[in-house]
Amino acid sequence: MIARIEGKLVRLDNDTALVQVGAVGYEVMLPGYCINSLSDKIGSDIVLCTMEYYEGSPGGGNLIPRMVGFLNTSERDFFTKYTSVKGIGIKKGLKSLSIPIATIASAIENGDDKILMSLPSIGTRMAQQIIAELKGKLQIFAAAETSRTAAAGFRPFQAEALEILIAWGEKRNEAMELVELACKRHPGVKSAEELVPLVYRLKQGIEV
Repeated sequence: MIARIEGKLVRLDNDTALVQVGAVGYEVMLPGYCINSLSDKIGSDIVLCTMEYYEGSPGGGNLIPRMVGFLNTSERDFFTKYTSVKGIGIKKGLKSLSIPIATIASAIENGDDKILMSLPSIGTRMAQQIIAELKGKLQIFAAAETSRTAAAGFRPFQAEALEILIAWGEKRNEAMELVELACKRHPGVKSAEELVPLVYRLKQGIEV
């Protein structure tokens, strides 16, 4: 199994990357958060931790080899656990990982189904299923998110609002600034449900 590739990032699409290693170009499937992280690295050398699987049915005689890439081995290990949940396959798992894995792991450990439901392809029932099967098993992956939000001085509801905004396509640094500004102008806000609309009003230039 190919567990690691290092080469030039030639192309980046919505869900795949083309990595040139010598004379060979590898098409690698990526989760959404990886696409965002690599968006400014086209033409540069990158390193991906990878895993392989075969797409298709053995009985159909048309098995297609696929490679999946991650930024580090920890994220690859998380994906293995994540896709062990009934109803989450490789493709659905990749599509749903639109925000950093540490954030998703933290949401699972905290039983926060709202963040999980903000992910692509994850509805109410699936969010509850993920929590039921994985809660208590992801502390090592969630620790990074706890450290990051604590370092930023964010309270839990602010961190929740931040990850909702990122899941909806906002850039992390910009979203953090908007969250801080909205809370500064409205110190009485105490929940993500109140905070997110205020952030969007600020972004649209509507005085709040």
